Amino acid sequence: MSHQNDVPMQLSNPEGLYDPTENGYSHLAVVSPGNRLVLIAGQGGENANGELPGDFHLQVRWALSNLKVAINAAGGELSDIAKLTTLVVDHDEDKLRVLAEEIRQAWGSDPAPVQTLIPVPRLALDGMLFEVEATAVLPVEAYAS
Repeated sequence: MSHQNDVPMQLSNPEGLYDPTENGYSHLAVVSPGNRLVLIAGQGGENANGELPGDFHLQVRWALSNLKVAINAAGGELSDIAKLTTLVVDHDEDKLRVLAEEIRQAWGSDPAPVQTLIPVPRLALDGMLFEVEATAVLPVEAYAS
């Protein structure tokens, strides 16, 4: 694995661990020195007007869209995200499939970031079913105000 400074971050799935691609994440993110970390607060599935749909699938889609808006504001793309922490109310396998599908759609052919999913009994707002926070890695020169 190369750790060149021109590659801010490398995502991988080391041999000896199962392939998590189907579940929408990678096992390992290695950050090269001299890059900028961007921390993105938990994004819920509300739109710009604060409206929160009751549907889990739509909340995941909108939360990932909000995540994209946030990383774009920092001068990056979803592919620059090294780690996601996802919080799911009343988690089950059906919700995991929805999340994995939405991650694959959002990231396309790029490797999905490292991810930890935490089942929770509730989130900050009534009706909120999903939240995602992120850590991204950008070159120092990729700064947007």
